[in-house]
Amino acid sequence: MAVLPQLRDRRENTVSDARRFFFELGQTPEAGLAPPVLRSWQRCRNGGLDHLDAYLIDPAGRAQLSDARDRSARLLEHAGGIMEHVFEQIRASGSMVILADTQGMILHCLGDPDFVGRAHRVALQPGASWDESFRGTNAIGTAILEAAPVEIHGAEHYLERNGFLTCSAAPVFNAQGRIAGVLDISGDSRNNQRHTLGLVRLSVQLLEKRLFEAEFAKEIRIAFHPRPEYVGSLQEALLAVDADGRIVGANPVAREWLGLTAGLADAPSFGMLFRAGFGQVLDRAANAPDDLLLLEMRRGDAVYVQVRGHRRTRPEVPAPRLQDAAPQAAKAAAKAADGSKHRITLDCLATGDARLQLALDRARRVQGKDIPLLIQGESGVGKELFARAFHNSGVRCDGPFVALNCAAIPENLIESELFGYVGGAFTGARREGAVGKLQQAHGGTLFLDEIGDMPLGMQARLLRVLQERSVTPIGSMKSIPVDISLVCATHRVLRDAVKQGLFREDLYYRVNSLTVTLPPLRERTDVRHIVSNLLEIESADRRSEPIGISEEVMGFFERYPWPGNVRQLQNVIRVAVALLDDNEHEIASIHLPEELFGIDGEDCGEAFAPAAPMPGMPVAAVATSAPAAAIGARSLDEIELEAIATVMREVGGNVSAAARRLGVSRNTLYRKLGRMS
Repeated sequence: MAVLPQLRDRRENTVSDARRFFFELGQTPEAGLAPPVLRSWQRCRNGGLDHLDAYLIDPAGRAQLSDARDRSARLLEHAGGIMEHVFEQIRASGSMVILADTQGMILHCLGDPDFVGRAHRVALQPGASWDESFRGTNAIGTAILEAAPVEIHGAEHYLERNGFLTCSAAPVFNAQGRIAGVLDISGDSRNNQRHTLGLVRLSVQLLEKRLFEAEFAKEIRIAFHPRPEYVGSLQEALLAVDADGRIVGANPVAREWLGLTAGLADAPSFGMLFRAGFGQVLDRAANAPDDLLLLEMRRGDAVYVQVRGHRRTRPEVPAPRLQDAAPQAAKAAAKAADGSKHRITLDCLATGDARLQLALDRARRVQGKDIPLLIQGESGVGKELFARAFHNSGVRCDGPFVALNCAAIPENLIESELFGYVGGAFTGARREGAVGKLQQAHGGTLFLDEIGDMPLGMQARLLRVLQERSVTPIGSMKSIPVDISLVCATHRVLRDAVKQGLFREDLYYRVNSLTVTLPPLRERTDVRHIVSNLLEIESADRRSEPIGISEEVMGFFERYPWPGNVRQLQNVIRVAVALLDDNEHEIASIHLPEELFGIDGEDCGEAFAPAAPMPGMPVAAVATSAPAAAIGARSLDEIELEAIATVMREVGGNVSAAARRLGVSRNTLYRKLGRMS
């Protein structure tokens, strides 16, 4: 929504007063300018730039622009699709989306024709440099020098001739913490939109994530966040780690989290960050590559971690010829799928929940028929488990089950992963070629997870394969017949993606012949059954005697919202089993990770807090679960400190024992004890 006229007029008057103080009286205005704008004005004046200068610097020639684009080829490659999506959001608003390099030279732009004509009058076009020393205060050049997102509106531009613009820009950082370019949205100052800078920042986060994944596609990538539901989102911290555990890349979120400066000279190793050994974490990830691991950091807090790009090492074997590789790959995949003693089927998933049972019944009806299945549901509800059970319950159960996560593979690698390639098809291709997932799934099931994130170009090729039942590897002229059962999954609403132009309508009708929706864990009625099954799985290889779970904990599990769904519940149970002493056979509240109740006092919400404090419940949970009437005149801090004092007396001052009973780390307890002294 446009800024209200009275607010816009007030802002313009304030900036006009600031210009009079600065340019006519030579004084520094005390109010009316954001600090980045004032700093930029001062830099421009110190550089001898005249705010009335009307001289235009001509854009660079084609050769210079071509060289600049070559230097930023990777940035351009990954920014193009994002810019098109952003432009669709602001189309017909009298604006343009701009990408510039580290020198402020505009590399690419998309805009409304009417505004583009006006923008060209001030050289806001490809090839023009908007370095602050040439163009004065402007969003592109100032964002580079400030190394932070900025918004320059109207008369805040140093040069008067640029006063008709309103510009919002944010720098794009690479994995070494250095600026790789700038994304900007510029428009007419009379049509300023309140949330433009937010849109720019969100788009830059997506671009930084894509650049990171493309640069370190062959490295081990560590994604982490204190809250499990944020792992996989734009807010996750990402590290690229080599085989020796050395950090070779970090995204901006990780850099801020770890306090890293530009470059990697001061980057710690994996072992310096986490208490768990690097090899141990890789082994756990190889056994369960999609699971979240709860790891304690050496500085005391804990985070949920997902390891990506790591595969268990296998002995070298001669690579098969491409024409013979598909049957061999299919047999190997089928053998791996049947490697466990117990193959999960749809019957195994029937645990009493009515909504899940409906999905199971509908899926059974299409088994053995050439009908694609689409599974919808939130992240962590068990979409891949459902797909495997569907495969194991049908006539193709002896064939391969091949899974591909469309969101986890960089866009430039999806094509080769899905379709395969012949030797020498592109730079870096293996000499003997590679078999794609479609060929590997021949005679079995292909599971495309997060298909809603598949690039549009790949959607067109996939549609042709589904129509023609044959695949052509990259670099080959020969089509290879494939016989697959297709199962797809997504957390998105594909119908909305079709309306937004992000998903092909013809492919949508091809993959959703039957859609089943898996309910989130917080809405399921069979939590006890799920907990029992997971407890049996997690304790099978660790305990000779059965493990139980207290009624208090079970009740808490039934009330907790589980933002990470079944995946989060499984991680919690895994941690609880690991925390049991040898003589303990029942999971109590002291065995639950403190993050379940909130870190340092952040509770999980009154609606899910226990009706009464459980024995040994973490301090934050004790404070937040107390009835309002019982709190009375005492604050939550007083109740918390009283609980700490009581436990410390009971354990004779043993901090480690008290921390265990309270369910917090020793560092957290030391901080709270410091408040008591």
